[in-house]
Amino acid sequence: MKKILLTILFAFIVVQIWATHNRAGEITYKHISGNTYEITLITYTYTPSAANETRNVLTMQWGDGTTSQIPRIHIEYLPDDIQKNTYVMNHTFPGAGVYQIVMSDPNRNQGIVNIPESVTVVFTIKTILKIDPDIGANSTPILLNPPVDKAALHQIFIHNPNAYDPDGDSLSYKLTECLGNDGVPIPGYTYPAASNTLYVDSVTGDFVWDSPMQVGEYNVAMMIEEWRNGIKIGNIERDMQIEVQETDNHPPVIADLPDYCVTAGDTLDFDVTANDPDGDDVTLSASGGIFNFSTNPANFPETTGPTPLTVHFHWETLCNQIRKQPYNVLFRAKDINPEVGLTAYKNVMIEVVAPAPVNLTATPTSNSVILNWDTYQCGNATGFKIYRKNESYPYTPADCETGIPANSGYVLAGIVNGSGKTSFEDDFNGLGLPQGYNWCYRITAIFADGAESYVSDEVCTELIKAAPIITETSVTNTNEQNGSIHLTWMQPTEFDNTTYPGPYKYIVKSNTGQVWENFINPVDVSGITDTTYVDTLIDTKANAKSYEIGLYNQNGSNWELIGSNTHSSSLFIEGIPGDRKMTVKINDNTPWTNYLYVIYRKKADADCNENLLPYDSIKTVTGIQYTDLGLSNDSNYWYQVKSYGQYGLNFIPKPLINYSQEICVSPQDTVPPCPVNLTLDTDCDLFQNYLNWTVDTECASDIADFLIFYSDTTEGPFQLIDTVKDNTVRTYVHSPKESLGACYVVSAQDSAGNYIPPDKLMRVCIDNCNYYDLPNVFTPNGDGINDLFKPYPYKYVDKINMTIYNRWGNVVFKTEDPDINWDGKDFQTGKPVSDGVYYYVCDVYEKRLSGISVRNIAGLIRIFANNGNSKTE
Repeated sequence: MKKILLTILFAFIVVQIWATHNRAGEITYKHISGNTYEITLITYTYTPSAANETRNVLTMQWGDGTTSQIPRIHIEYLPDDIQKNTYVMNHTFPGAGVYQIVMSDPNRNQGIVNIPESVTVVFTIKTILKIDPDIGANSTPILLNPPVDKAALHQIFIHNPNAYDPDGDSLSYKLTECLGNDGVPIPGYTYPAASNTLYVDSVTGDFVWDSPMQVGEYNVAMMIEEWRNGIKIGNIERDMQIEVQETDNHPPVIADLPDYCVTAGDTLDFDVTANDPDGDDVTLSASGGIFNFSTNPANFPETTGPTPLTVHFHWETLCNQIRKQPYNVLFRAKDINPEVGLTAYKNVMIEVVAPAPVNLTATPTSNSVILNWDTYQCGNATGFKIYRKNESYPYTPADCETGIPANSGYVLAGIVNGSGKTSFEDDFNGLGLPQGYNWCYRITAIFADGAESYVSDEVCTELIKAAPIITETSVTNTNEQNGSIHLTWMQPTEFDNTTYPGPYKYIVKSNTGQVWENFINPVDVSGITDTTYVDTLIDTKANAKSYEIGLYNQNGSNWELIGSNTHSSSLFIEGIPGDRKMTVKINDNTPWTNYLYVIYRKKADADCNENLLPYDSIKTVTGIQYTDLGLSNDSNYWYQVKSYGQYGLNFIPKPLINYSQEICVSPQDTVPPCPVNLTLDTDCDLFQNYLNWTVDTECASDIADFLIFYSDTTEGPFQLIDTVKDNTVRTYVHSPKESLGACYVVSAQDSAGNYIPPDKLMRVCIDNCNYYDLPNVFTPNGDGINDLFKPYPYKYVDKINMTIYNRWGNVVFKTEDPDINWDGKDFQTGKPVSDGVYYYVCDVYEKRLSGISVRNIAGLIRIFANNGNSKTE
């Protein structure tokens, strides 16, 4: 009985001292400069609560080991006794990193259905700030719809935060648990019961509760995550409260609306209609970032009247409103009902798309194409993307389909910086465009946030035929010193023979490898009709050869270039040995397109001597790699490849046939077994890490043993700590010397000694256990029992930064000693503090796998001293 009375008394004291009042809230931030951010904390509290008067400042933990008292700068009184409190402060963070910004304030309001003993639970909200020079400055989204709402019993309820991201970053949403002491999920917290389903739409942010089953107040939390270029850059955890009431009223209904796409410079107009099933008057309104533009904001006047109520949306868009992510507009219909007003929401996405560049033209030369287009109408574009394809691709973009489809075959030929640019010359990055194709182009405008305009119309052109078109670079003899390659090309036909009357010659230049630059070793081929050449006395065994052929006209004693953009390389193959197999890799670099390869093989002697045995055609493939199976290890085999290719224009003969060099190779077991699937567990009490792994069935027979690698950091090098010789074992126990935080790799090894190095496998890591916990009661009465406030036994704590407050917010104790050892005396006066409840905030600097990590905890301490100081402070 005494225990029950003490529990009731404690709960009553907590309620009286902390005047519980917190209902909802969130933390947002705006980048100012450098590492300085403006932090905005918004709480929604119960207006009549006396605690509001003592909350002119709240303690903010910045996640960098420091705290501040953030001041309240504004109070707004909302309907239904809700008070919106806005706190703002600038904070400069020490540098790049991920910071967990946390605010904890006692306590939540009484009677929250899905939070046990909610009146004793600290109200905590947090936001993640990531400072990374590689992703640039970031500001969180602004949440335009307050997180307090009403729902009707047994009726579907929908709420949307109406998030607007000023940076245009992508947002995703998910349901999460409300936070309490230490900034962790509240013990015993449950999601509200639903007769059907409860979820958050990850794309729109709609919180859907279908349907409430019990009247009362409920709290849920929504995590809003920001993404930039596929990288998560931060998140807000918003705590919201929903009051479920029993009512015969029904919420209004907003007629279905589509998402919209509008080209910048055009006007978007549509009607929004709301009805009320009970015949109540309705207030129809809208919110979203597009209503806050200083120039040409959207217009949707808030209107109240009988239903059906229709209000017109109007927006004259501008170029500076173009962005990659769509704008979110939340339409809100609230009925005017004397019993309880209910609200309906309709979420609409509006995408403002950049117009296509216009009047694109293409002018050919013998080795390039010059593009021109009209001055672009949007001066905020950062430049243009130039797309190229070697044949026409008819295409008309669908509504809101920007850029060029990935399956179109178009490739990026170049980027022009600057919105005022109107031309680009495509010379294939200085190599010259190959002859023999119908070169087609489209362009788009690009913007700072990654937005891309509609694509332009297509233009196509053939090059002026003033340069040779190479058609053959075929290896005719494989030898280190006496190798040879046969070259063939087509005669130019469209050069100006008045300007260039002749005599003519071709100059053939070459280079080792398949790189089309730094050509040397010029060789003359006299006349214009002789279009073949055999390059002899070269090494065709070790490397491919590349060639450039130009046509020249004699002008007095000088030879002037008419046209030279033909480059091509000989076909070069490699053998990649495996266990009883050989992979033939084909390397080609030609101005034409090779569409077929024939693989040839014959048996070789032990010394790979040349022989006159005929090759067998073993396979015809379309790809550039083929694996030949069923071979004998350590036996030699000869391979050669024949390619079939073609240009894109019909006047060029086809197929174009070329041969590679010959290679003599031997299969060997050089392939390690496949990776194992590793999982980790930890026993904090026994100080042991447990490694468990599985092996794919088809790989098990190739495994001889398992190598166990260990690292004590997430990025550090691995060390081999053991070898499990039994290939049937799938577990291992490790007791690290310093810390349970560790990373492991288990690599399977075969009988030939092949294994995957640990740095090529995915490391699996496990962190230290949380060992630092604090009691919530102590009795500093001098009896030698529980006289000091100190943590339970702990490990891996470097230091702490703890501050203990009385109920008036005055500091009574501070320490950085993890042992704490507070004797219950005021650190300034040296006198024992009074019996009662005290509040602490503590940053725990824990030794983690990634280094020293700060964990923020907060909570209540109940002091029973029986020292005569029980007088109310």
